[in-house]
This record gives sequence, C-alpha cells and structure tokens, in this order.
Amino acid sequence: MLLLYLCMFFFLQEVDIAQSNKTFSAPEFDSILQECAFKAVVVNPKTGVIYNGRAPATLSGVSVAALRLRSGSLRRKGFNKYKEFHIPVGVIEQPYVERLILVYHNLANWSSSYYSLPGYTFLAPVLGLLAYDATDLSAATLSKLDIRASDDPISINFLNVLSWPKGSSPKCVYFGLDGSLGFDNVVNGTTCLTTNPGHFSIVVESSVATPPAAPPTAGGGGGAATSTITSGGGKGRSKKTRIIVGCVVGGVCGDFLGMVIGYVKKCRRRRKIERMEEAAEWGVALPMASVGRSKVPVALGTRTRPLLENRFVP
Repeated sequence: MLLLYLCMFFFLQEVDIAQSNKTFSAPEFDSILQECAFKAVVVNPKTGVIYNGRAPATLSGVSVAALRLRSGSLRRKGFNKYKEFHIPVGVIEQPYVERLILVYHNLANWSSSYYSLPGYTFLAPVLGLLAYDATDLSAATLSKLDIRASDDPISINFLNVLSWPKGSSPKCVYFGLDGSLGFDNVVNGTTCLTTNPGHFSIVVESSVATPPAAPPTAGGGGGAATSTITSGGGKGRSKKTRIIVGCVVGGVCGDFLGMVIGYVKKCRRRRKIERMEEAAEWGVALPMASVGRSKVPVALGTRTRPLLENRFVP
C-alpha cells in the first residue's frame, strides 16, 4: 500500500507532463479552445471588442480570442481587422441568431500536431475562425454556426511567413469543419482567401521546402510561423510518465491480488468449519421430542444401562 501511495503522489506531480503528451482530436481541441475564449467574455461582454483568452499551460504558444457581434452589424459592416482576419460586409450565418461570437485560433508550434499534412511543410501557423451562437454564453454547450461570405471573401493576412526556395509554389490550405481539405493560390505571398469558417495555413511541398525554423516561444503573439512541431524533452517526459503509470498499475494489481488470495483463504476456512459442524451434528443420532409445536433432539440422561459387576452381590 505504501508503494501505491508513493506512486500516486509522483503521478499527480507529473499530471501536467502526461497531459502535454496527450493528443486530442480536432473537434475536441476546438472545444477546449472555445471554452478558453469564452472565459474571457462571460463577464459583462461588450459587442465589437476583441477579448484575448488564455490557453492551458500544456498548450504553450497557442493563442485564442473571442469577438462578440450582432448578426445584422456583421452583415452590414463586417469587421475590418480581427487579428489576421479581415471580414468584409455581406457575411451571413446559418442558422440565423441575433448575436454570434467569432473564436480565433493560432495553433503556433502545435499546428502540424493537430492538422497533419503528409508531403507538405507549414510555412505559417494554422489559424482558425469559428462561429458560435452567443445568445447565452453561460450555457453548457453552444451550437456551432456556419458563416458564409456572400460578396467579397474573408482575407487572412499571415505574418512572418517562412521563405521558400525558388521554383516552388506555396499554397493556401483549408481544413474544413467537416474534415474536408482544400488548396488554393496564395495572394501577394502572404494572404489567403476563404468564404467559410475553418482552419487555414500556407504550405509548400516537403521535397522543395527549406529547413524549418525553430518553433516560436510561448506568448500571446498572433502570427509566428513554424513547420515541424516538436515538444522539448518529450521523449524523456514520456518515458518518465510510462514508468510512473506502470508503477501505479503494478501497485494496484498487487493489492488486488492480495485481496483475492485473502478472500479465497477465508472461504476455504469457512467451508472447513461448516464441514466440521455438519459432521458433529450427524455423528450421533438423537431421539426427537415434542416441545410445544416444535420437535427438538434430546439426549437420555443415561445412555448405557448399568450392570452389576458381580452376580453374587444381592
């Protein structure tokens, strides 16, 4: 038991490391960032103000933000500069809601971890723009909206895009909310266009890509670009976590095995006592007598009739 407690203590100390090595699916990742963004606007939110959220410490470098707008204002006026996104007039949402909230993602050095693209290298971080119903920000679950630019497209101006070798052709990549994937041409070397929500980046084929730059440091910056994503010390942490988890599992299994063995011994001892009691009850047949309405076994006062040892004694 002491070993189990010690293992549990060290396991709780390393829980952040284990979480940092855990990879969520893209929808789960969106839900985590949505909750982080909503925490910044849940108290006295103002329309048209950008609120910067705080991502979990295990997602160092990731940036989130939230922008609450009226549906009619978004359609008539758009929003000039929401981080790297320029939202033009004519953007409508489906289904219709009175107020909506636009959540911004900058995955930074986690880009390729959640949006893997074999054969390509990221020249810019993955940026996301998602829309939610803002009628009740305190609700447990908020419905995701589909926005569409009916006139001019939404433009994404990436910052600090990595250079690419001559002869290569960088592409805008689009990751749809339904899991779809699309490519388009880059405008002016750093801008991509879209008419739908989703996640976006600039990539180039790996065969002609330049070596990736070092991942950006943690912080709230908007557009630091990166390519291959690694977590510092990941292998050592992963090995340490496996040792701790194995220790915990071994301690639990040992305690469980000890309980099983003890229970078996207790059952065998109880069965042995029952057999002895049963043998004692059936060893000597006793006559039955009626006592009230019940019959109970009785023993005679003298079981053997006395005999005289000498027949000559009167």
